[in-house]
Amino acid sequence: MKKYLITDPKYYSNNLDLFKKNLQRILEKNSIDIACFRDKTSENFEELADVFIQTCKEFNIEKILLNKDFKLAKKLGATGVHLTSEQFKKIKKARDLDLYVVISCHNLSDIEKAQESYANAVTFSPIFDTPNKGEAKGINALVQAINLYEDMDIIALGGIVSNEQVEQIEKANPYGFASIRYFV
Repeated sequence: MKKYLITDPKYYSNNLDLFKKNLQRILEKNSIDIACFRDKTSENFEELADVFIQTCKEFNIEKILLNKDFKLAKKLGATGVHLTSEQFKKIKKARDLDLYVVISCHNLSDIEKAQESYANAVTFSPIFDTPNKGEAKGINALVQAINLYEDMDIIALGGIVSNEQVEQIEKANPYGFASIRYFV
């Protein structure tokens, strides 16, 4: 099961030096397969994204993604982009740039749309309770999605903060799980 780390300035900082130190510490502590730079508030997004990509490359992260901005992902040498649930029309544009594309999905019809648009993978969320993200879907909904869309790489996301939750997710046999807080 792939481990997918997502950043948040709340835990990493938007100071370039502190960001890099915090990211290095977390990458040293965890075995990460996929990492996404996600920052909705910092004014130095591009500089932070560049530090993120270079640091992830030093740690040989398999897939290095930026949130939302597929053009910047290509420009800075990321391997892919994590699109929001409002960006389905951008999947083809990102794929045309030879980027690995993950898109956020919150229901089965989103997953269907992602599959029809040739996204590489989806996050399905929220699996567990998480602040401001709506009602938790639970493990049964995750299993249903995985069984219905066997050809789609589905990554569990949302409220994953403990080893017990990771063990529950692992039993569902998804492609992976993603979290901000679990890795901090």
